[in-house]
Amino acid sequence: VQLQASGGGLVQPGGSLRLSCAASGRTSNGFDMAWFRQAPGKEREFVAAIRWSSRSTTYTDSVKGRFTIARDAAKTTVYLQMNSLKPEDTAVYYCAARSGQILSTIRFAEYYHYWGQGTLVTVSS
Repeated sequence: VQLQASGGGLVQPGGSLRLSCAASGRTSNGFDMAWFRQAPGKEREFVAAIRWSSRSTTYTDSVKGRFTIARDAAKTTVYLQMNSLKPEDTAVYYCAARSGQILSTIRFAEYYHYWGQGTLVTVSS
């Protein structure tokens, strides 16, 4: 499975961006998909995830109410709509995919098998 992330850029505080992650290859299996981010000098952190069935979403507390994760009907593209962006949201955002894992591990990077290349989001005036 290959993941291609896009949509990053420079935005002012309070602005919005939508990230996309397109999956290709052997996508017939049900995949959980997630976004992680890594700010300069910090460790990679979980942002949001959506279960393979699309019936469950999970967010880290700092983005709840501002970010929304969703996937298309074919379940091969996942989106991260980011509103009310803050300077502390500045980071490289990575999409990730996994299959066959239990829900309770959905926040943990080590449980993801496939990773995209990352897209830079900069929130600055």
